[in-house]
Amino acid sequence: REGRPILIMPNKDANGTTNARVQASVLSLYDEQLRLKEPRKGATAISWDTAHSEIGAKLAQLKEANETVVLLTGTLASPSTDQIISEFTAAYPNVKHVAYDAISESGTADAFEAMFGTRAVPNYHFDKAHTIVSFGADILGDWQGGFDKGYAASRKPDSGHMSYHVQFEANMSLTGANADKRVAIKPSQQKVALAKLYGKLFGTAVGGDLPAHLETAVNNAASELLKSGSNAVVLSGIQDVNAQNIVLAINEKLASKAFDPNHPIQTRQGNDKAVAQLVTDMNAGTVGAVIMAGVNPAYTLPNASAFVEGLKQTELSVAFTMKNDETASVSQYVAAAPHYLESWGDLETKKGHYGLMQPTIRPLFDTKQFQEVLLKLSGSTQGYDDAIKAYWNANILGGVSFNEALHDGFYVTTNSNRLGYRDNVDALMQRLIRAKSKAGLELHLYTKTGIGDGQQANNPWLQEFPDPLTRTTWDNYLTVSAADAKELGFENTNDANGGLNGTYADVTVNGATVKAPVIIQPGQARGTVGLSFGYGRSAGLKEEM
Repeated sequence: REGRPILIMPNKDANGTTNARVQASVLSLYDEQLRLKEPRKGATAISWDTAHSEIGAKLAQLKEANETVVLLTGTLASPSTDQIISEFTAAYPNVKHVAYDAISESGTADAFEAMFGTRAVPNYHFDKAHTIVSFGADILGDWQGGFDKGYAASRKPDSGHMSYHVQFEANMSLTGANADKRVAIKPSQQKVALAKLYGKLFGTAVGGDLPAHLETAVNNAASELLKSGSNAVVLSGIQDVNAQNIVLAINEKLASKAFDPNHPIQTRQGNDKAVAQLVTDMNAGTVGAVIMAGVNPAYTLPNASAFVEGLKQTELSVAFTMKNDETASVSQYVAAAPHYLESWGDLETKKGHYGLMQPTIRPLFDTKQFQEVLLKLSGSTQGYDDAIKAYWNANILGGVSFNEALHDGFYVTTNSNRLGYRDNVDALMQRLIRAKSKAGLELHLYTKTGIGDGQQANNPWLQEFPDPLTRTTWDNYLTVSAADAKELGFENTNDANGGLNGTYADVTVNGATVKAPVIIQPGQARGTVGLSFGYGRSAGLKEEM
């Protein structure tokens, strides 16, 4: 309205959806107090000409000295950006690109790459499923980008298509609350249960110990899967490459119609091993520069302090960001980035399915996109919008009008090549069944529908958004089963004003401690506790937040 975006709606022609964070992101566009308004060198505002000149000069020195320069980005899934990075690395052969996702699916991507030769995560069509068995995958939540629409289509009894859904999980999730059969199980036990399920389905002897009620649940799930055959599907949210390989093997051997390896999802390609190696190399002094875009590793990495120390060893650090977040505050140069509603861009969300972004408003501040700066540093005079158009006309559209694709917002190619499958499941099975239940409590980390990885922690709409299960707003909390709460002396009480009050807990893992209020959550697996990502932010937030 009046030239300003105020509401985000899904593209129905592309069968699109939105979620709470997408809806609320329009408010982040207008965060006038905290959005960066120009590039900075330390705390000093500089011009883009100065930024280009000084960064370009330093990159030239590092190229001459053949010192490593790393581009650290989130998963881009942008074909035009991949091309721009290729041109940048051609101009600077000492540059390498590392993809990092704060909420990692690296185990899944590793497994898919090993078995199908492409770094991506598998795609699922739940509308084709008669039986769904999930190990910790929150289909109706954040899992791998969301499948709620397809899942809903499989659960319409009035149309004669009502899938049977079994959910094995530790935390009570939105998906578990909607399942036909929910089995509360520790994360370590899920690995053994998954291996045993494979054994039951395909007549393989599998060791490992499970309590009797879990053995029964696995046997029953196997029976349902065998009854449905190719109309069955198995999935897992366990970030373990062996577990993910077992899931891929099961779906391949079932010839699952709901499992689609030919159009894998390309929005989660982060590589945890490459990021860990980067932190090691930085601290060893073998990285000359790090250029970051769309990531905040000084907050999101588990070893964030090691990353910050490593960054101090580099000769050049640049952060492309909208706000002076935790990473920007320890970088030499901060490149003010626009909001996505002010930006050009493209995506290949799943193989052969392309999307186009165009600005809905002129940039509110003196910002530049990461791709535009890379083009300039590579010696190109092209703008990013022209680069997108040239790439699409040459590589994607095959004669279709670019303006037509821009109008529609998406383009789908018709050619699809069957990806080859390499089975190496036997050795992986042995690694899975070695999983042991730990003494004490197992911690399960997850993302909330509203906060996600914490990028929009300064957005009051999302902080006020009630969690779909607990109805809690504003704060993080530790979910504990009633049995464990009683044993540990945790309590919840209802105050006279209707609010929930109770005990706090100190959670310590690997020497790091977080204090959190306890919520006694029905359905939480005994012997486990749950804690959400995305909280504890300190930089790039209003004081009140």
